[in-house]
Amino acid sequence: MKTNHYESVVIFNAALEDEQIQSAISRTEEAIKSNGGTITEVENWGRKRLAYQIQKNKSGYYYVIRYTAMPESISKIERFFFLEEAIIRYLTVKLDKKAIEYYKKKAAQAEEKAPQPEAQKESDDKEEDKQ
Repeated sequence: MKTNHYESVVIFNAALEDEQIQSAISRTEEAIKSNGGTITEVENWGRKRLAYQIQKNKSGYYYVIRYTAMPESISKIERFFFLEEAIIRYLTVKLDKKAIEYYKKKAAQAEEKAPQPEAQKESDDKEEDKQ
């Protein structure tokens, strides 16, 4: 069967303790995996002020999850989002080819900018000293 690429932005209640938020994040990731999804990338944006109040909250804890899943499993995943008490808002979108290419390029650029391991840095420093 065909799997698609999806991105879900989940806003957790920022009034919760950090341990409670991490527990809710773990449950969210487990719900995706248990419904046949494979998580490819996550972005933890942290606490942000909301543009408008949601359920009497002025701030939320943002978490972005990119994953592949079967189209039938999205309704089950979103049902979990709806029933999870720690989640105050969520949005799931299907990524098109351009978005997938963008995130692949972004990941490649991040790898290029990543710091070199210490052993590699030392050998580079020795080569510079020789010249």
